[in-house]
Amino acid sequence: LENYGGIIIVDNIEQGVDLSNEIAPEHLELALDKPFDVLNRVKHAGSIFLGHYSPEPLGDYMAGPNHILPTNGSARFFSALSVDDFIKKSCIISFSKEALSTLQMDVAIFARSEGLEAHARSVEVRFDKND
Repeated sequence: LENYGGIIIVDNIEQGVDLSNEIAPEHLELALDKPFDVLNRVKHAGSIFLGHYSPEPLGDYMAGPNHILPTNGSARFFSALSVDDFIKKSCIISFSKEALSTLQMDVAIFARSEGLEAHARSVEVRFDKND
């Protein structure tokens, strides 16, 4: 604690959970009699340990969850390493002419607002001016 820690005292568990969501800890121990009662309020934590008999080292050495966790508050936008991190994914988009026609002007406006004239024209060229 002297070199790398701190103690923050809160008035109640709700305030503690709110603070924890701000900090987004790598490890969060909910050492409570009824931890499931507050679990749904936890939004940002790498690993969550529930109850008095689920200490953090259990997760490190025996329980089996991943030990590659988001640090330094990055649990606000990253999850623990998982099999998903090793799967390549692609986005697939398929519009009909009718579907694109309803969005063509909006796409062109967005493209031009970013200074991407060729993007705008790549949509517009697909439609005759009489369409």
